[in-house]
Amino acid sequence: MRRTPLPRTLLNETGQAVKKAVPVRKCILTRACADSDALIRLALGPDGDVAPDINAKAPGRGAWIGVTAAELTEAQAKGKLAGALKHAFKVKILALPDELAARISAALQKGWLDRLGLEARAGNLICGADKIDAAARAGQVHLLLHASDARADGIGKRDQSWRVGTGREGSGQGGIRLPVDRDIISQALGRSNAVHIALTDKKAAERVMRHLGRWLNFNGCGNGAPQTGDERANIDNPPKNEE
Repeated sequence: MRRTPLPRTLLNETGQAVKKAVPVRKCILTRACADSDALIRLALGPDGDVAPDINAKAPGRGAWIGVTAAELTEAQAKGKLAGALKHAFKVKILALPDELAARISAALQKGWLDRLGLEARAGNLICGADKIDAAARAGQVHLLLHASDARADGIGKRDQSWRVGTGREGSGQGGIRLPVDRDIISQALGRSNAVHIALTDKKAAERVMRHLGRWLNFNGCGNGAPQTGDERANIDNPPKNEE
C-alpha cells in the first residue's frame, strides 16, 4: 500500500508544531529496521556504480546499511553485499569499489566535520580550556569533545567541570575522545589549537551528535556515548600545549 507522505510541519491538538517523525528503513544485510538517521544510504549511479549517499539526497532507488565497516567489508568479500544490492536495486551491479567501506568512513567524517564548522560559524560552540570549564560548571555544555591527542590531565579537568555542571560528580562520565587530532578539528573550525570543544546549544549538540554517532558506529567505536578519556592515547604522543 502506498503511504501518503507526511506534511513537512506537524501540529498537535493545540496547534503547536511537533517534531516530524524520522522515516524507518531496513538494513539490506541484517534486515533490522532503524531510523534512517542511524543508517547509511547507498545510491546507484547512472553508470552502475555504487557510492555512499551520506545525506540521503541522491535521486533514484537507494539501499540502506546499518553495519560497521568491518562487517561491511566481510559481507563484500563473501559476495553477500553484491547480492543484497542486486536485490535492492533490482538491477545488476556493474561496479562495487573495493574501498567502499573507506569511502563511507571518509564521507561520514567529512559530514560531521562540516556540521561542526557550521555550528562554529553560528556561534554554538566554544573552545579553550578556561571558557569550557566556566561554561561546563555553569551547566551550559550539552556536548563535550576531546581531540585524540589531548593530554589526559586536560581531559580530566574538562570532564570534571562537566560533571559538576550536570550534577554527575563521581559518575566517571565525561566527553567523547575523538579519533582525529587537533589539527583536523582546527581546520574544520577555522581556528588554531582546537583541543577541546563544547557545544553550548542543545539543538546544535544534537545535530553534531547525529553525524558523529553515525561515524563512530560505522567505525566500530560504540554508540557514541560519552566516554572518559584514558591515558593510553598519549603514550606515543608527546604532550602539547592546550588552550
